[in-house]
Amino acid sequence: MAGLKDATAIVGIGQTAFARQLPESEKTLACRAVLAALDDAGIPPSEVDALASYTMEETDEVELAKAIGAGDLTFFSKVGYGGGGSCATVAHLAAAIATGQASVGVAWRSRKRGSGPRPWKNTTAQLPTPAQWTRPFGLLRPADEIAMLARRYMHEYGATRDHFFNVALACRNRANQNPAAMMYERPLTREMYMTSRWISEPLCLFDNCLETDGALACVIVSKERARDCRNTPVYVHSAAQGLPAQHHGMVNYWNDDPLTGPAWTAARHLWKQADFGPHDVDVAQIYDAFTALIPLSLEGYGFCGRGEGGAFTEGGALEIGGRLPVNTSGGGLSEAYVHGFNLINEGVKQLRGTSTAQVPDASTCLVTAGEGVPTSAILLRN
Repeated sequence: MAGLKDATAIVGIGQTAFARQLPESEKTLACRAVLAALDDAGIPPSEVDALASYTMEETDEVELAKAIGAGDLTFFSKVGYGGGGSCATVAHLAAAIATGQASVGVAWRSRKRGSGPRPWKNTTAQLPTPAQWTRPFGLLRPADEIAMLARRYMHEYGATRDHFFNVALACRNRANQNPAAMMYERPLTREMYMTSRWISEPLCLFDNCLETDGALACVIVSKERARDCRNTPVYVHSAAQGLPAQHHGMVNYWNDDPLTGPAWTAARHLWKQADFGPHDVDVAQIYDAFTALIPLSLEGYGFCGRGEGGAFTEGGALEIGGRLPVNTSGGGLSEAYVHGFNLINEGVKQLRGTSTAQVPDASTCLVTAGEGVPTSAILLRN
């Protein structure tokens, strides 16, 4: 992975509108996001020779490549574990391009979760082995599983609902600045948060991500080619995936410490390959399917000590001007939830200087994928 450092760059980003319900199919949304990203890079579709997405992506490489008019593909991959795969799609393409397997890579995610079905509602399907240990006991949804981790975190380290509110508020404040966000111009107050309905106690309505239709994509090329592209290149400085020993998705209860999740494994490798550390990160896009994941990730990626993630959120630390501005587009909680891909694109916008909630002079950005599942992360720099 040392050969990956700054060898490639993201040179194009694209997205569709975000909404609870969009009329287009997932394939159409995927094509629109990809073509927008290629146009942003100034690269014709015929030059695309690598694709990467999620195993849960329903638009496959064959259909996408035909629809956009791609050339011969020499590399393609899919990454598992839902939101845990977001940053890994970029990492796979960066590795392929750095090693000469391809020259123009596109990563994407298209999803109709707002108007589509919920996977756990299918009671006729055989449960995978891990779910046989959780769903019969009432842990039916990801929210139920993360609620168990959140409750343990509160019990062991004194985290409070006010700490989770700090996360929700920071994301909503940034979405209020972002016209593309589903929660644009929809402020959140502490009273609204504290009196909202439970989804899975201790997680209330505003602790949970949005349900969204939409798609996003980005384009990755070599650092040499990046210099000739239309926009300022954003370099992939370091990348990592993380699946801890004896991991059990979401609940993680077979580990000695369930609160030491996949972020800790990914972080060790991520920082080992980097020229800078957590305290040199100007802005972070941290996966936020649930508010409780951000304090856990702050600890896992080394921004604070064990058990200090809740306290880290105090005093406006996650806001613009704070210790670590996070999720500056609104994130999954308040911009859109497309399995974390909007966090990648927002990281690029920050380092281009084009975010709707720009961190002054931002030059480094951490982007993380889903905590609680086998995960991935990338460090970006300009």
